[in-house]
Amino acid sequence: MGINSVAVVADLGESFGNYTIGDDEALLGLVTSSNIACGFHAGDPRIMDRTVAQCVERGIELGAHPGYPDLVGFGRRLIEATEEEIRTDVLYQLGALDGFARVHGGTISHVAPHGRMGSIAQTDAKHARAITDAIAAYNKDYIVICQRGLLAEESRKRGLEVGYVFLADRGYGDDGMPVPRSHEGGLIHDPQLIGERARQVVREGTVRSVDGNVVPLGHDADILLLHGDHPTVLENGTALRAALDAEGIQVTGLRDVLAKKAKADKTEAAPAV
Repeated sequence: MGINSVAVVADLGESFGNYTIGDDEALLGLVTSSNIACGFHAGDPRIMDRTVAQCVERGIELGAHPGYPDLVGFGRRLIEATEEEIRTDVLYQLGALDGFARVHGGTISHVAPHGRMGSIAQTDAKHARAITDAIAAYNKDYIVICQRGLLAEESRKRGLEVGYVFLADRGYGDDGMPVPRSHEGGLIHDPQLIGERARQVVREGTVRSVDGNVVPLGHDADILLLHGDHPTVLENGTALRAALDAEGIQVTGLRDVLAKKAKADKTEAAPAV
């Protein structure tokens, strides 16, 4: 836990047509990275175009946020799909967002699987293989944002860099993993608590669980996530940034965080002279 920096990301571009979800314009002032919906669980070509353009203009890292083809359920329902369907759905979404990134002079830095697809990939080998096969085939420079589990393991098998994420507005269990949204304490609505948790995770590598226990995450927190559809996301983001600033923790891009961590690891591993 020796790195004094962290990235902050929000899920963006999750509106659809005439339906608006979240306040992306305000969130852009709080984040260093973006997870942009690719049109399957949310988003459409106009929204993707606008969101990418705004991120590029502000120097915010671009991230693809692929999910199930589930507009009605916002990608939070389990969709029965074959490994080939999952792989090609992810590949399709990467290509779509990359097209907008190229037009606006930007580059995708990372991929963060959305919702149920992302959570099940931590424990389901079929999902983990399909997602990482798609990413590795498209661009091996993309960072995979995930938690510990099979998705991280399969990413490394394919030579993909991993960025570990902490869900700042979600409750965690004693196993150091998020509890379901339906679980008591699964969604956190207290901005000050979210700020304190962010500080604790970055500085100490631990989180207080929904049962009140202090538990280790089991990995560094490279990037802190705010869900764009959370009703108090702006208050949460403001409190999170204030807590990090008060602690002297630098908020920067994910690539910068991982580069600093790699440099620190190399220095620690070097033999004493």
